[in-house]
Amino acid sequence: MGWWLVNADTLARSRFVLSPFAETFAALKLLHAGAGAHPGEEAWLRTHLPGYRAFLAADPVTARLVAAGLGRAWIADFLSPAPREGQTVADAAATVRATDPAQARADLRVSLAGPVPAALDRDDLPERAAALLEYVWTETVRPDWDRRRRVLAADVAARTARAAQAGWAAVLDSLKPGQTRWLGGNRLQVNMHEYPPREISGADLLLVPVTPQRGWVSWQEPDRYALIYPCAGALADPSGRAVPAGLAALLGAARAGVLVLLDTPLSTTHLTAVTGQGLGSVGRHLRVLLDAGLVERRRAGRSVLYARTAAGDVLVEAGTRTATRRG
Repeated sequence: MGWWLVNADTLARSRFVLSPFAETFAALKLLHAGAGAHPGEEAWLRTHLPGYRAFLAADPVTARLVAAGLGRAWIADFLSPAPREGQTVADAAATVRATDPAQARADLRVSLAGPVPAALDRDDLPERAAALLEYVWTETVRPDWDRRRRVLAADVAARTARAAQAGWAAVLDSLKPGQTRWLGGNRLQVNMHEYPPREISGADLLLVPVTPQRGWVSWQEPDRYALIYPCAGALADPSGRAVPAGLAALLGAARAGVLVLLDTPLSTTHLTAVTGQGLGSVGRHLRVLLDAGLVERRRAGRSVLYARTAAGDVLVEAGTRTATRRG
C-alpha cells in the first residue's frame, strides 16, 4: 500500500479545497474510461463522449498521449499538477504547458512502466495535453460548474461536520473507503499501490473532492500534496438514493427524498444543490420533518446543518425493508 508520513502540524493545517482543475481532470479520466459508476455518470457520458472521441479522432497524437498518460500503473505526473487554492483551469493548463518536454516523456515512461512509443517522442506533448484539458473544461465541465461546485461544497460541509464529531481520523478513513486510512504513527494510507512511503511533514496537505467517482494523488514537491477523492455518492448522484415507495406515499416523494439524503448532515443550500428542488420547497420540507421529530439541526461554524434523528433513521430503514420484501 502507498502511504505518506504526516506529522501533527501538517495534519492540523490540512484543509479542503474546491478545484475546477481537479474536476476537469476527473472528467478526463471518466471520458477516457468511457463507463460510468452510476446512472448520473452514464447520462453525462452519453452527452459528452461523442464529442470527446471526435476530438481525439482528429488528433491521433493526443489520443496516444491520453492512453499513455493515464497508464496502467500511474498517471503521468505532468498531466495532473497538484491543485492549489484559487487556481483556475487556465492557471493549471499553463503549468502543464510549461512542462519541460524531456520531463513529460520521463513521466510517460513511469506511467507506462516502459518505453515511450516512437509516436510520442516529440516536444509538443505539454502543449497538446494543456489543449486537451482546456477542451474538457470548456465543453464538458464549465457549463455546469456552478452545480458541481455546490455539490462539492455540500460534501466538504458534511465531512467538516464529521471531523467535529468524530475527529480527523474518521474523515480520512471515509475519503476513499478501503484505500485511504489513518494508520497511526503519523502514517496516512493514500492508496493500495506498493510504492515507497513519502515524507510530507511540513508541506501543505489538501483534500480535494471531485464529483466523478475516481480519485488519485498528486504533488508539487516539496511544498504541496493533494489527495483527490470522489465526493459522497448521494451527493454525486442523488438519483442513486432510491426513495422507498411506502415512504414516498406517506411523506410525499420530494419530502421523503430529503429525509433519505439526511443520513449525512447537510444545509438547506446543499440540499437545494443536491435535490434540484427550490430553496423554499426544501425549507418547507425541513420544517415539517423538524416538527415531526424526524430531523434535527445544529450549527457548524457559519452553517446550519440538518440530519436525521433516530426516529428518522427508523422510518427510512422500515421503508427500505418493506420495499425489499416486496421486491
